[in-house]
Parts: sequence; structure tokens; C-alpha cells
Amino acid sequence: MIQTRNRIGMLFDEKKGKEKVMSLFITAGYPDLESTPELILGFEKQGADLIELGMPFSDPLADGPTIQFSSNRSIENGITMNRIFTMVKQVRETSEIPIILMGYINPVLRYGVSEFCKNAAEAGVDGLIIPDVTLEESEMIETDVKANGLSMVYLVAPNTSDQRMKKIDQASEGFVYCVSVTGVTGARDGDEIATSVKRFIDRVNRNITRNPTLIGFGIRNYEDAFRITEKADGFIVGSALIDTIRRHYPDEGWKESVYRFVKQLKFGNI
Repeated sequence: MIQTRNRIGMLFDEKKGKEKVMSLFITAGYPDLESTPELILGFEKQGADLIELGMPFSDPLADGPTIQFSSNRSIENGITMNRIFTMVKQVRETSEIPIILMGYINPVLRYGVSEFCKNAAEAGVDGLIIPDVTLEESEMIETDVKANGLSMVYLVAPNTSDQRMKKIDQASEGFVYCVSVTGVTGARDGDEIATSVKRFIDRVNRNITRNPTLIGFGIRNYEDAFRITEKADGFIVGSALIDTIRRHYPDEGWKESVYRFVKQLKFGNI
């Protein structure tokens, strides 16, 4: 087994009782192949604690229009799995921010599970989120994930039963991804998210006792994030970040505009 630093565990140990963890999702290769490592490093400087790096796929079942758009654009740009690994290596030259690869199982199977996990770990990846791999199907990847020192993160949603939440808590390493509402990814009205979270976050806290919890799907701004994560360890933002990139790219100063959005997500209008 490859012994890697548990960057995810160290992060939550450091932040426990102090501040909410902010995880940002960005599609690898969007808006162009060259920008991804620089964006990740810039996000970290503006307060990002964890990065979920999306592995584009042509049939993203759980994603709404925003992430579908970024995935399609990245594929058009020529993204490959090996280029994603190279991006992580570039980040690792100067940063220890935890990086999780997030995407669907098809590209992983096509690449080869053993080779994928080995190369991901060697590049400096810390964990995986594969939304279309259920607990019952996890045997296809779990052995190689553990053998390479990677963390496997699973998702719970408002329609997840108490019993299943407990099983997911036992199977997950690093944290549990709490989907705030049922449906696909995408920014939503903050009141809609807050209402949905109130209906199930207490169940989450009763059943998820081994891992920290991050809430994702629909968070658009600082106010949303901190209202919704009152009883969680942190939050995840993806679609709102990609929407911000899409609005400003390729205008002059687009990266600065995106970094300003990230800083406001974490700290508000300071």
C-alpha cells in the first residue's frame, strides 16, 4: 500500500471547531487546458480549503446545464485523464491543498481501475468521488482505492434512509458529501436549499458520526453557505463558480474576477 499524507484528515483536524471548510469544484480543462493549475492555486490563496477536480464525461447524469457545459467545453479542449494527472502534479509542485477527483465510473473503467488509482495517487490526488458507484457496486474500485492510499467519499441526500446513511458513513473516508436537495447539480434559491437542509441535516448528524460532513448542490454565495452549513462542517460550491468563470472568460482580468468571487464566498464582503 502506498502511504500518502492524509491531507483530507489533516484539513478537518485543523479546522474543527474553528471555521467552515470551503470545497470548490472545478472541471479539469475548463475554461482552457492551461488555466486549471493556476486557478486551483489562486482559489487556495483566496480561502479554498479543498478542491474537487471534475473529470469530464460526455454523459454526466447527475449534473445540471452549467457543469454539462463545462464538461463539454473541456472535452472539446482536448482533456484526457493523463492531462488531469499532470495538472495535479503541477499543483503539487507548490501546494498541499487536498485534491479529490470527481466524476463518473465509465472513464475510470476505460482507463483501467488499477492503473487509474495508481497514477492518481502518484500524481498527488487524495481521494475520489464517483457519484454513480453505489455501495453495492463499490467492489469494482474499492480494493485499488485502498491499496493506493486514496479516500473514497460517498454521497447522502434527503431521500437516503437512516440505515443507509450509517452504512455510507462507515464506507466513506475523509468526509461525507451531503446533497442538499434531490436532483441535478446547479445553483438554486437559497431559501429552497435552507428549507431542504433543515428537513434532513438533523438526520445526517444522528447517523453520520464517523466522518465530517460537507453540504453541496445549489450554494451561490456567502450568505447561502453559512446559513445552510450551520450544523455541518463545511460547504461545496461548483455550479456558481463555473457560472462566474463563464461570465468573465476570456475578458481581460477574468481570473481576478473569479478570485474575487471565491474570496467573497469564504469571507463575505470584507
